[in-house]
Amino acid sequence: MSDPGDPGGPDDVGVGPHPEPWPDDPRLDPELLAAGDRRNVVDRYRYWRLEAIVADLDQRRHPFHVAVENLQHDLNIGTVVRNANAFLAEAVHIVGRRRWNRRGAMVTDRYQHVQHHPDVDALGEWAAGRDLPVVGIDNLPGSVPLEQVALPRRCVLLFGQEGPGLSDAARERLDLVCSIAMFGSTRSINAGVASGIAMHAWIRQHALGEDARP
Repeated sequence: MSDPGDPGGPDDVGVGPHPEPWPDDPRLDPELLAAGDRRNVVDRYRYWRLEAIVADLDQRRHPFHVAVENLQHDLNIGTVVRNANAFLAEAVHIVGRRRWNRRGAMVTDRYQHVQHHPDVDALGEWAAGRDLPVVGIDNLPGSVPLEQVALPRRCVLLFGQEGPGLSDAARERLDLVCSIAMFGSTRSINAGVASGIAMHAWIRQHALGEDARP
């Protein structure tokens, strides 16, 4: 199955039609081989079917999950999903409203497992059933610096919304809360930015050297 919804770029982005004869590889998509592959994917996945890419990613996903509260239609959720794809999180969990702005994900949600939970209690029960500690990322009293903490290898990184941050219900579910060091005048950064920082902190501690690509 091809992925025509993946936004392409100019004709010089990606690769053009594959020279014939085509490789005999079931992972490859005949439509992409014939027309070229302009998707925003790394070179190893050129011409691959969407399902084949997801299956390959599933063999290498990292054992951390990402969760974000969606109480006010946060426009940063798409960026959270895109970051989760970049850092190969196990899954993304949307907590609260089911609908979210997918535009910011830039189609990466097609390659990333996304689950929904009606509220934080449901997420907490899900995590507890899998023995996954919930790590909140927020500048709260009693938080420990993300730059100094040893993050659990298996965990859920939970983010709130810019402004209110993590909800009171979310704070009650946390096993650990980490703050991100900031030095300017603003009191907060949005969930999209915070998620990228926190996921990269996990990668630095647990994944560098495994499958790092430039």
